[in-house]
Amino acid sequence: MKGWLPRVKLNTIHAKLLATYLLLTTLGTSLMASYILWSFYAYFMQTRQVDLENWTTALSESAADALQVKNLQRVEVLVKRYGAPQTITLRIFNQQGRLLATSDPRDKQVTDWYKVPGVWEALQNRPVQGITKGLFSTEDRLYIARPISRDGQLLGVLRMSITLEQVQRQFTKVIWSVLGTLAMIILICALISTRLARSLSKPIEVMRNFAIRLGSGHFGDILLFHENNELDQLAAELNRMSERLASLDQERRVFLANVSHELRTPISNVQVTIDALKSGAYEEPQLRDRFFQTISNEIKRLSQLIHDLLDLGRLEAGVTQLEQQMVSIRGLIHRAVNATEPRMQALGISVQVNVVDLAIEGDPERLLQAILNVLDNAIKHSAPNSQVFISGYKQGKQAVLEIRDQGQGIHESDLPHIFEQFYTTDPSRKGNGNGLGLAIAKRIVEAHQGTITASSVANQGATFTICLPL
Repeated sequence: MKGWLPRVKLNTIHAKLLATYLLLTTLGTSLMASYILWSFYAYFMQTRQVDLENWTTALSESAADALQVKNLQRVEVLVKRYGAPQTITLRIFNQQGRLLATSDPRDKQVTDWYKVPGVWEALQNRPVQGITKGLFSTEDRLYIARPISRDGQLLGVLRMSITLEQVQRQFTKVIWSVLGTLAMIILICALISTRLARSLSKPIEVMRNFAIRLGSGHFGDILLFHENNELDQLAAELNRMSERLASLDQERRVFLANVSHELRTPISNVQVTIDALKSGAYEEPQLRDRFFQTISNEIKRLSQLIHDLLDLGRLEAGVTQLEQQMVSIRGLIHRAVNATEPRMQALGISVQVNVVDLAIEGDPERLLQAILNVLDNAIKHSAPNSQVFISGYKQGKQAVLEIRDQGQGIHESDLPHIFEQFYTTDPSRKGNGNGLGLAIAKRIVEAHQGTITASSVANQGATFTICLPL
């Protein structure tokens, strides 16, 4: 295992994260700025409207005093005093809508005052206010027109308008201030977003490159970085995957080496025997028959090895379809014992069976194959004139099957590997097996959602325990 940390470059993940952060920041700050500007504008307009209402209320009272006594000169003085030609226009009309006094000399050009916004409504005793264009310019003006009344009698109309230029100038300053602040906020957020996006994209890019290396066959590398978040968990899983792939790759190499060894031995034996027959052994009947028997035995061994390899491959790939039917454990044991009885009798081995009648759901032929493989292993390692004990009982929701022999047992160092492919406790591989029987049995039991374990006591034999769900 070796530490590995690739160099990370700016990538599309970083760009996407940065773009997302900037977009959200710009959108959020823009909405906030718009709300602030709208609030300021509403505040300015409301302030001017309140001022205009207060002014016209006070002026309408003064104008009512003058109109009540028909003092038009006083009305003129009032208009001239409070009207300003550039910013404030003040007009007073009589009850027929005729202009009595104005602060704007250009008003003499107007012939129909009923068309001026607010005049007609005020003559109907309805005060009106709003925003309109100036009579002699295109600038926006805030106006208010209110009736002048005294003791319930309409004496005239007062209309006052003010230019919004000053308000607009003030608002423009506010706009530039807000926009400047907005730009500064976006810039600061961009710098923060760049750092944040890089901190998030860097480990992701590291993991991507790490996965690419795994895909190219560099198993066993370790991903080194600490983020103290979910990425740490992902890195840990990638490290576990890397270690598992390295282990599987090693197992694959060992498997190929073992397969090569197992295939090479019978083929070499057959080749040597054929060469011997060609060299003259064919002329001697006794030697020829022995050589033919050797060829036959090696071909059978080779055929069994190929069959076991295909069987194991299908089980590991999960392509083997298991039948689902009710199976009697006792019936399976009797079939297995009957199949191996001639061999046990030849070796002087007896069997003692104590199995209760239990039923499980599974594939009877596959389960029989697993039991036969385990029983074959027990017979192979049993001493002559010894016994093999087979017991079956119920434990909780499982059916437990134990097969125990009276051989030398399994060495403690061999127990963890006993179910591995081609593993054998005979280093010279001179036994009859090929090291696949127990591996196949394990795959069959696991395919039935069960477990198989092995235990051993030195010089007292080994015990294989199969647990299957009822």
